[in-house]
Amino acid sequence: MEGVSGIVKPEQTSGGDPMYEEGRKLYTEEINAAVRGAKAGGGTEIVVMDCHGAGGGWTFNSLVPELLHEDCEWVVQEEWTGYTEFLEQGCDAALFVGMHAMAGTQDGNMNHTVSGRDYQRLWFNGVEVGETGINAALCGTWGCPVVLVTGDQTACAEGEELLGDGLTTVQVKRGTGVQSGRSLVPSRAREAIEAGAKQALSDLNAVHPYDPGKPCEIKVEYKRTSPVDKLRYRVGVERLDARTIVSRGDDWWTAWKQFFF
Repeated sequence: MEGVSGIVKPEQTSGGDPMYEEGRKLYTEEINAAVRGAKAGGGTEIVVMDCHGAGGGWTFNSLVPELLHEDCEWVVQEEWTGYTEFLEQGCDAALFVGMHAMAGTQDGNMNHTVSGRDYQRLWFNGVEVGETGINAALCGTWGCPVVLVTGDQTACAEGEELLGDGLTTVQVKRGTGVQSGRSLVPSRAREAIEAGAKQALSDLNAVHPYDPGKPCEIKVEYKRTSPVDKLRYRVGVERLDARTIVSRGDDWWTAWKQFFF
């Protein structure tokens, strides 16, 4: 949700806050724009997955069902990165809408990684990543490339640096601080996303599926000591210091599952 045009404050993304209802609508309509673009680009089966943890019953359930475009189906998952059925069945491309930059990114509007309260930094085989990297690695586990990223200028730049210049990006706002930004009006942002989604699907070979490498080492630096205390006895997980763990596996998915779930 944080990378949607017009959303610049946490109160627009937190379930139950008065401004959240407006945020849900802005979010849903940018998703709809991507669905229209995907349809125009030749998509025959379009699955929408909400990856926003809004709190309570809204977690991974922020979309407004009655507003969703009729040419898609949508998934409400229990745990982030927990639902993989559509990837396992075979998915030609992934479109990332409403992305935000990793924690610590200058001018990244609402920049954070996973849980802003807990995570400080995250690395896959020595490469620092944010949520674009996590989701791209998840898709890449089943050979699905990420062909579109939308959000502010920092989210778009992060996607290009990780996935290459074949990635299509759509900048719908310019972050000027963690809770400030200059946005396109929603109608213009949606037009740009629709066009970007159609363009992204015109060449499914423009971006290779993202694989952090095999074997894979995931290092997480937390802001506090308690998350590390809870993970110190997990098989495959090593505590490096009071706030840092490393999870090692034969591949990314194995290393991720060892500590995240």
